Amino acid sequence: MTTARFWRDNATRYNLIATKCGNCGKVTFPPRNVCPVCHRKSMGKMEKIHLSGHGEVYSFSVVYDAPLAFEMQKPYVIAIIKMAEGVMLTAQIIDCECCEVAIGMKVKATLRKIGEEGPGGVIHYGYKFVPA
Repeated sequence: MTTARFWRDNATRYNLIATKCGNCGKVTFPPRNVCPVCHRKSMGKMEKIHLSGHGEVYSFSVVYDAPLAFEMQKPYVIAIIKMAEGVMLTAQIIDCECCEVAIGMKVKATLRKIGEEGPGGVIHYGYKFVPA
């Protein structure tokens, strides 16, 4: 990822910002310039909104064979989270045992370290979810 893109994407990554269409009301995450439902162009129609951070597990998978960067975390849970606003996103569930995760489980977003870029590089933070 280029440095410019890294800084441009920070607001979305750290604040769970979505967009809401002023024409049809569809909420989308990640943010879009054009509504995927009514296809109205932005022109003041797409409003940025902050997601509440509350949702529930829609589906999940336990990862036992992790990529090298996540080797120390395994096994870990990756889930599709259905947010209170209706959008779905993919995130890791932390602070609980893999066997405790279930479809329908209430969760809330938290900001955590995702990884580092090189031995002395930038530390990347992002959203993960914890049991609510």
